[in-house]
Formats: sequence, structure tokens, C-alpha cells
Amino acid sequence: MSDQNIFNYTEDSIRSLDWKEHIRMRPGMYIGKLGDGSSPDDGIYVLIKEVMDNCIDEHVMGFGKKIEVKITDHQVHIRDYGRGIPLGKVIDCVSKINTGGKYDSEAFQKSVGLNGVGTKAVNALSSYFRVKSIRDGKAKEVSFKLGEILDDKPIAKTEEANGTEVTFIPDDTVFKNFHFLNEFVESQVWNYVYLNSGLSIRFNGNRYHSPNGLLDLLSRKTDPESLRYPIIHLRGKDIELALTHGNQYGEEYYTFVNGQHTTQGGTHLTYFKEAIVRTVRNFYKKDFDIADIRQAIVGAISIRIQEPVFESQTKTKLGSIYTAPDEKVTLRSMIVDFVTQELDKYFHQNSDTAEALLKRIQQSERERKEISGIRKLANQRAKKANLHNKKLRDCRVHFNDTNKENRQDSTLFITEGDSASGSITKARDVQTQAVFSLRGKPLNSFGLTKKIVYENEEFNLLQHALNIEDGLEGLRYNRVVIATDADVDGMHIRLLALTFFLQFFPELVKAGHIYILETPLFRVRNKKETIYCYSEEEKQAAMDKLGSNPEITRFKGLGEISPDEFSDFIGENIRLEPVHLNEETSISKILTYYMGKNTPERQQFIIEKLRTEKDMVEESHD
Repeated sequence: MSDQNIFNYTEDSIRSLDWKEHIRMRPGMYIGKLGDGSSPDDGIYVLIKEVMDNCIDEHVMGFGKKIEVKITDHQVHIRDYGRGIPLGKVIDCVSKINTGGKYDSEAFQKSVGLNGVGTKAVNALSSYFRVKSIRDGKAKEVSFKLGEILDDKPIAKTEEANGTEVTFIPDDTVFKNFHFLNEFVESQVWNYVYLNSGLSIRFNGNRYHSPNGLLDLLSRKTDPESLRYPIIHLRGKDIELALTHGNQYGEEYYTFVNGQHTTQGGTHLTYFKEAIVRTVRNFYKKDFDIADIRQAIVGAISIRIQEPVFESQTKTKLGSIYTAPDEKVTLRSMIVDFVTQELDKYFHQNSDTAEALLKRIQQSERERKEISGIRKLANQRAKKANLHNKKLRDCRVHFNDTNKENRQDSTLFITEGDSASGSITKARDVQTQAVFSLRGKPLNSFGLTKKIVYENEEFNLLQHALNIEDGLEGLRYNRVVIATDADVDGMHIRLLALTFFLQFFPELVKAGHIYILETPLFRVRNKKETIYCYSEEEKQAAMDKLGSNPEITRFKGLGEISPDEFSDFIGENIRLEPVHLNEETSISKILTYYMGKNTPERQQFIIEKLRTEKDMVEESHD
């Protein structure tokens, strides 16, 4: 821009964006990060949530006990059986900012979406968006493209049941190379039914229903064999909680506000943790260390308050301190008073549970004291190792209490060997991408105690690089990517790294921070075009496309890929496979199966896989 243009500040310099332009220009303000669907907090899942929240609000108000959801790789269809949008306001409700029925506090006193933005953002960010409202024998249907009306059908008679139906396809110019992963959507669906007794959701033909709320949630999230005592389940006015302790390391919490899954916690989680510690100390009349009380805890809390204040538009972290804007009842007193009274009562009425919890706390106390000396020495060694110059090639983004949102864009690649780490280091975006270099294969940590994390230099330096020694609150990178060669040794290193995280930091995996980097296996090119292929099928398609005997290169390791090529694979076109644990997955069982003694079941699994590989090779030669 020339100096003359800079100083030419007139009425013509002032521009007003309409609602569609603003959402499309600043989508992150409305739906958080964009992403391609490989992470559960990617924007395409927020689009689903915005539509679903309206359906849930209808159910909460007593209208509609079922919701139907159908999702393919790229299209979403959601149908509720509530009252239906008033027919004369259908267009306004999906295309006019600050328009909705939730401003009437009598109708939607404890709803999440109060700003009239949700479905408008979905509309503006979709290449196709159709809404149909059915109300008392009449229907109104309108379709849009990028927020602009395509087809406005007149009100017509219908015999369909009341409700609202929304179909949309996210805009692939905004959400590049996106696809929906059913396991992430399924997790959303489960959360909705856990928090809404009597609601039934049918997702892609399967029915989801939860009669016991947060008790069902923890039952599905935990391995019954690893629990120290039965899940405690308490309900009160506008509050519900579930709580237990297991054998794993770390803490794990699921928190909700007005049906919204607050994945980053917030004030309600802070007060919940405080109340647990206070109740335990008072009951046992002993000043236990906080870490010993909360070690291996798995908890869930759901509250409902008026006009909750969130720290971002995506509503993942609660900032409220009062239960309602016009009240002086603090959120802290609401949660702490309920927990201290009801949990204390539960302990007195269930002595077996109280005894089991005491033993768990005492075990944590012994383990903490055992490693305290080792921990100090290990931390000193980490400083002497000059971590940031040797093992870790850090990125330029620095995190502190004022800009933790920066971590959303940060990635740590964990790789092995000088050539592989060298290629990634040269190709990376130094602003947001860091590289941690392993020295050879890491130790198999299955069955070992956390003491080994401090005794083993590689493990100790890795936890320091991630800053997860005391939990996920200080996590420096949003994405932790395991980048290994696509051969037997590379797969083994990948498995050992995953074992480390699952054994000692399972919450890192469960929170969706761990990924596997997919790198191309083949390069197919002729004089005019180069195509990188990630499978035999892609290689064959590339050969068919290029024809004329193209040059084919098989990459055996990351170090064989030049930095110039690598920059494309870890940049805008990066392919990441999220490490996702299904609801029913037991970490202890999966680690025992893959990393324990060579059982007959695992031997049979290996044999079957070898047969499959052999068949694939023979077919490729036919």
C-alpha cells in the first residue's frame, strides 16, 4: 500500500460487511479452528453442534423426544420433532444475526445458544444449506448457498409430524479436504443423551439413549475391572455429578454447562475439584496432599445456569461466577455446598467405598514420596541437557497465561533418527511447528511405574518438552504428532511411543491431542506432473492418470524425502490420523494385548495379518 493510500482516509475507506461476509471472513470467531475433521474440535463438528443445540433446546422445553441424524463423509441431515420454527420466521432464524427465540428467558431460561448466531454460521459456511419447518399440518422450506437464498418455497400442506429439518454440506473452500469421522460425531451424540434423560437419538441407523445420565457416561468411559470403588452418582437441582478412582495415572474430567460439553473446563471444574479435596480432607480428618486425592480420579459434572458466560464463541470454557446475572448466588457456593454435603453423606452411608478411596489415596501418597527425590534429580538433568538446543527444536510461539489460545495452532513432531528429524526440521513452519528427536527406540514402558519417566532420559525430556508433568493445563502443543517411517521399525517406534502416552498420560490421548503423521509411500511423476501417493490404490490411480510409463519412487523412510517435498506434507496438505479411543476401549486391556506377554490371541492376530498382507502382495502381482 502506498503512503498516499495510507493517508487517504475518507468515507470511502469505511466498509460495512453483511452477516455472511463477516462470518466467512472471520470463521474462527464463530466456530473456532477450521481443520479437516481429523480432530474432534474441528469446525465441521461445531457446525453439527450448532444445529443439534437447537434440537436439544426443544427437548429440554418438553417438545420432542427423538432426533434423527444422518451423516456421510460430507453431508449432514438433522431432524427433530419439536414445535418447528414459526413458518413466517424460518428465513430470519437462519439468515439474520441476532434473531432467534432464545432471548425470551421464560422460554429458554437455561439454554446455551443465546446470541442468535449458530445456524446462521452454519448457513454462511455451507455450500448447500436447506431448512424445513413443519408446524401444525403446514411446512416451509428454504435452501441456500453460502448464505444466499437458492430456493424459497411457499408454505404448503403436509402430513408430517411437527419439527425442524436441516441439511447442509460444509463449504470445501473453507474446510479443505474435510471429512466427518463417525467416532467423533458418536461421542457428541452420546453426550447429548447422557445429559437429557428421555431423549433418543438415532444416528446413522443406531439408537442412542441414556437412562442414568452421568453414571452411564463414566460407565462407558472406564474399565470396570480397574475401578477402586463403584461409581458415585449424585443429582440435585441444576447439578449432577459422577465420580470414581481407577488405577491409571493423571486425572480425567468431563464437564458440561446447559448441555454444552466444556472441553476446556472453566470455573465449574475449578470449584468441582476444590469441593472434592475439601470433602475428602474433612471426612478423613487429614490434610492429604491435593495431588494424592486427585490422582487417578475420573469425574463428571453437569450444571444448568442462566445466561452462562463463556470465554469464546465456541463455548468450550466457562467463565461464569454467578448462577444468574441478576442473582448474588455464586457458582462456587452452588457447587461446593452441594458436593461437600452430598458426597460426605455418601461416604458415611457407604463405608466400603470410603475405605477403598482411602487406600487409593494412601497408595498415591507412597508413590509420590518414592519418586520425589528422583524427580528433583531428573529435573536438574533436564536443565543440564539444554533441552531446547539438543532434543527439542522449538517453535517461536511462546505460551503464557494471556495467550494460551496460541497453542491451538501449535504442533510437536516426535521422530527418530537424524535424517528424519533433519528433513522435518528444515521443512517445518518455525512459527508453529516444533520437532522432538528420539534417540533410537524408546523403552517399552508397559507395566512400569511412573518412576521410570524420571529415570529414563528420553521420557523425562519428552514430558518436559510437552510440559505435562503436572497435568494437561500446561500442555505446550495442541497436536502431538508421531512421525515415523512406514516400515516395521517405524511401526514399532510408533507403538512404543503410544504405549508411553497411554501408560503415563492417558488423558493426553483421550483429549484428542495425539496423531500419527501419514507420509506418502510413492512418488509418481512424468515431465509435466508429480503425484504423491499414500497407498497402492492411489499409486495405481496416479499411474493410470499420467500414463506412458511414469517414474515411480518408493519412499522407504522419512529421511529419503527432501525438505522441499516434506514442506508440502506437513503444511497445508498435511494428513493426520487421530489416535482415538472408542467409548468401550479399556487402556489396560489394549496395552496388555499389544505390549504384554505373547498371548495365543495375539499370535493368532499376527498370523491373520500376515495372511492378509500375503494375499495383497499376490493380488498386486496378478
